[in-house]
Amino acid sequence: MFNIGDLIIYSAHGICKIDDICEKTVSGITRPYYVLHPIENNHQLTISTPINNDKVVMLELIHQEEADEILESFKNTGIRWIDKPNMRHDIYFDLVNTGDRKEIAKVVNTLMRKKIEVELQERKFYEQDRKLLDTTQNILFKELAISLNTTFEEVNEMVIRLIKRIK
Repeated sequence: MFNIGDLIIYSAHGICKIDDICEKTVSGITRPYYVLHPIENNHQLTISTPINNDKVVMLELIHQEEADEILESFKNTGIRWIDKPNMRHDIYFDLVNTGDRKEIAKVVNTLMRKKIEVELQERKFYEQDRKLLDTTQNILFKELAISLNTTFEEVNEMVIRLIKRIK
């Protein structure tokens, strides 16, 4: 259970702050709800979700030690590249949806390396891969930045340096 003021990862919305925990009645059923908002949308989106909602991923932010480990993982190659785009998207998407940051980092790592490789060959990066990379990288790097007390840009630069060091 989270507390008011906690920062959490909430599904595809990324990092959210819990503003309130309150009772709500929906369809005649009263139960406790989290009221939260993504930290990047200037409070324009408010999300209410049952505390025991098993249909969405709600995770506490990782600690500094795990963030350091994840950053270090970019020294190695990610996961196996899958040549068939639809199969690749399904498998990578499923890995991302587990919420396991180490697996997510492997997907981001692989997609970043492929994007660099494709751009060096002056080809276009596959749109489905770009969207998955952008969304996932955005959430992961912002979480790493908070855990490491730095910025998204700094995390991104560190990761690019680590990737370019080893091919």
